[in-house]
Amino acid sequence: MKKKFIVIFIIVAIALAGIFGYLRSATRKHSPADKVVYEQNDVKIEISYCRPYRKNRIIFGEEKNGALQPYGKYWRAGANEATTFQVNKDIVFNEQPLKAGIYSLYTIPGESKWIIALNKDFDRWGFLSPDEDNDVLRTEVAANNQATEQEQFLIAFSQADSTGNTLLNLHWDHTLVSIPIGIK
Repeated sequence: MKKKFIVIFIIVAIALAGIFGYLRSATRKHSPADKVVYEQNDVKIEISYCRPYRKNRIIFGEEKNGALQPYGKYWRAGANEATTFQVNKDIVFNEQPLKAGIYSLYTIPGESKWIIALNKDFDRWGFLSPDEDNDVLRTEVAANNQATEQEQFLIAFSQADSTGNTLLNLHWDHTLVSIPIGIK
């Protein structure tokens, strides 16, 4: 009886692993994985995320209007797994100190401002909200809702702003959010 239970348990575990692997690869077809890397001097920032497409949907907006990502609600800043933000040296993230490490990056979009958070719990599926007690940094940035249209979600770095900071840009549909990053 015990052997039979162990055999059934192993078969079920293998089947579940296969199903999970298939679902993971199937979701990547619609939101492919990408990585963006920024290097300056001896500082390296690496962001891993998945890039969903707009597909004629309302992306950011009011829930009552059918927005894919309603204002005021958690968003993993991508699709599938949690978006990860890894930095090898201490930096300044929107005027707040950030220690070297690996974090999940998530947002709470709003019409005019977004909350950007970095959380210690980085190795997880991104759909469920992380425990806010594990946030190491939480900051607010302005949202530009008149940006050029971006069909597929994009995270990119751009040249330094007037203060000498590099900008981390989150761009999808007509919304662009830029987070200044200072290298110590």
